[in-house]
Amino acid sequence: MGLIFNRNVRVTFFSGFNFTRRSLTFRRGVAVSNLGLFGFNNIISSFRLRNVIIPSQVTLVLFSGRNFTGNFRIFRGSQNISDLRAFNFNNVTSSFILVGFRITTSQIRTIQSTGRMPSDISKL
Repeated sequence: MGLIFNRNVRVTFFSGFNFTRRSLTFRRGVAVSNLGLFGFNNIISSFRLRNVIIPSQVTLVLFSGRNFTGNFRIFRGSQNISDLRAFNFNNVTSSFILVGFRITTSQIRTIQSTGRMPSDISKL
């Protein structure tokens, strides 16, 4: 896929429901292994997810553990999620992957078991 696809993606996380309270935005594809480094560990309650060029080509994977471990939830395509309680995932996200293409459940499980990202994903 290549990094060019990851330039068009955006996610803004919010500590409150309905896109309120503190926010944290990422403006390109990235894998963040520890949201604590941004002061955002276990506080995400809502988010806005976009691919500004091709709305369907974006994947966000939220993980309950640092380093892409634990339970996870996958969100594909541009969307606004106003309440993560609906996904049983409120205030539990510790790491995430954001990419401008479709990442499969199989790829996610490989990342969890090996700790390594595919070559087209930048890791923080």
